[in-house]
Parts: sequence; C-alpha cells; structure tokens
Amino acid sequence: MKHLLISSILLLTSSTVFSQNLKKVTYQDGSQKLNGLVTSNAGKKLPGVLILPAWKGIDDEAKTAAADLEKQGYVAFIADIYGEGNVPTDNESAAKTAGFYKKDFAAYQKRISLALEQLKKNGAIPEKIAVIGYCFGGTGALESARGKLPVVGVVSIHGSLGKDQSRPNEAISTKILVENPAEDKGVTPEDYNNLVKEMNDGKADWQIITYANSKHTFTDPKSADYNPVMAKRAWNHTLMFLKEILK
Repeated sequence: MKHLLISSILLLTSSTVFSQNLKKVTYQDGSQKLNGLVTSNAGKKLPGVLILPAWKGIDDEAKTAAADLEKQGYVAFIADIYGEGNVPTDNESAAKTAGFYKKDFAAYQKRISLALEQLKKNGAIPEKIAVIGYCFGGTGALESARGKLPVVGVVSIHGSLGKDQSRPNEAISTKILVENPAEDKGVTPEDYNNLVKEMNDGKADWQIITYANSKHTFTDPKSADYNPVMAKRAWNHTLMFLKEILK
C-alpha cells in the first residue's frame, strides 16, 4: 500500500508539471468569451479527446487527464462550459450553474459542440474524436451521445446518469462507457435503470463498470472520496476504451 501511495504521488506530481504545457485557446459563444486549454501537440493530425471538467470548471483533474492523454498520443482539449466571468467559486454557485446546463441540455450540447470545433481546429482527426467527462462533465459526455454530436464514443466518469423522463429515448450510435462508483449517493437505482433502458432502447453499444468501495469523486486525488486503487483501474479502463475506438 505504501508503494502504491508513493507511486500515486509521483504520478500526480509528474502529470501536474506536464500539464503546465497546456496552451490557452480563446473562442466564443456569441458574445460570451470561452477559455479552453489544448495540449502542446496541437496541430498534429492525431485522434482527439475532448475533456469536460467537473462542476467548478477547469481543474487539476482535467489538466492531469489532458497531460496523460497527450502522452498516449491524443490531442486533448479541455472545454470551458461556463465562460469567462462565470466560473463558480464555491459548491453553492457550482450547483446552481451546473444545474442550469443540466436543465437546459441544448445549451450544454452547444457549448460542447463549440469545444469540439476547437479540438478539430487544433489537429484532431474529425473521424476519430471521443469525449470524456468528470462529474458534471460526465453528464455532458452522455449529453454528447444523446445530442448525436459527431464523436465516436463517450466516457462518463462519476457523472449524473439521469435525464428528464419527458425526453424520449432515441437511437444512439455513439459508443458509451459509464464509470460508476458503487457508493455514489447522487445516482439513484431509478436513474441507473432508466439509463440502461435508454441505451437499450437506443440500441447503443454500451458498458457500465461499477467500482466497489467508491464514493462520488473517487478519481480526484484532492477529494476525500479519492480511492487510488479504483481511480487507477478506472483510468486504465478509459484508456483501453479510447484505444479500441480511436486507434
């Protein structure tokens, strides 16, 4: 366990240093300025991964993921969903802002689409793009599939699984991987079962992996919920999925 902890610290330190090579990309949604980040291999023709951050906006977990994805041979772009001047500063404002986009899913899908365009402009091969998202971003990953955005696959990492049941279940061509912590109190059995039904109704290629002894933010080293064993497994599952669909 001691060796695992040391390895986790070294990996986090290495990825944090590497993530400093991320470059700022400014783009627009009408009059709203958005500030994303792209890996330093931008411009090369490579498979691309769009990263949707958690509910407080671009954070270290998203940056570390981008750094690792670059090492794996992907161009990675971290989306700015909220826009300049709208980044939450505490849990209350994060819940309110994220809640707006969860309710107005069309606005969320539009912001994701704009980020996808930036990913393509920075070298990603249009036919080889996937979306991964954490927490609120995991919800966005599922919305990318629901919105039929031009991506091959999506990974929802401890994301909210539910959607408004007044929305019809439609065909889903995007491949889906859901990484679900077993003890996530934000995911009800009803949400889980409705998602399975939605994916089956849509004849999707889908998989749900549930991680034992894991609470909501189990992949975030800064969270009290962090489970290093399960976080490593989840990331390996993400990389395996991306390799299958993009390479």
